[in-house]
Amino acid sequence: MKPSVDLRTFLDKKVAEYNRPSFVPGDPISVPHQYTLQQDIEIAGFFVAIFSWGNRTTIIRKSEELMQLMDRAPYQFILHHTDNDLKKLLGFRHRTFNATDLLYFIAFFRHHYSHYDSLEDAFLRPWEERGPAAEGWQAERALSAFYHYFFSLDETPPRTRKHIASPEKNSSCKRINMFLRWMVRRDSNGVDFGLWRRIGPEKLICPLDLHVSRVAKRFELLTRVPTDWLAALELTERLLAFDPADPVKYDFALFGLGVMEKF
Repeated sequence: MKPSVDLRTFLDKKVAEYNRPSFVPGDPISVPHQYTLQQDIEIAGFFVAIFSWGNRTTIIRKSEELMQLMDRAPYQFILHHTDNDLKKLLGFRHRTFNATDLLYFIAFFRHHYSHYDSLEDAFLRPWEERGPAAEGWQAERALSAFYHYFFSLDETPPRTRKHIASPEKNSSCKRINMFLRWMVRRDSNGVDFGLWRRIGPEKLICPLDLHVSRVAKRFELLTRVPTDWLAALELTERLLAFDPADPVKYDFALFGLGVMEKF
């Protein structure tokens, strides 16, 4: 279906309304924005994204609590913590995410950052090229490979697997796609970080949850009923018609309309 010029103009206006520095303080992305070291931003951002379901105030509060437990230096904590340091994490919980899950996440990060400088490499493992861009990078393959890499350590707690989504399970992968948007999208507006340069923003998949799905269906940008991976692909394909270079910028518009404006 040919995209509506009027709808694109309206959504562009909404993107401009929400993609600005004033959006940051009340959003969970405010937590990684407290850091300047890339690895701190990656680690804080990943935890915040994984925690991002439910009330935004609670997400921010629990993310701040975890950052405090890691001495507000998550990268240094990941690399240099002792067994005694881990004891203070044992009481942490956010909804169904508990200390068992947290300790495994920390073990994975320690393993990864012992071999790579950036978490971006965890999403590039199926590709051998390590140049300015990963030739042929494809989100579905990358997210599926990331899931298997994340749970490649010995003695993975079975309960922890539910916290990392995968296209192989037909999940919309909303939280991982949101994290990728934060790390990959780059503009001068001060919300997304744009730290990763080997993955192109045109390859990203729009984060899809019930709020975004509801708005997208009202605009006839989405026809699929389940909020799953195929729906995320369908929505992204429609958004690519509006902006082939940066389709997920429209997440600002759809999220803002669905969550902020209760559209």
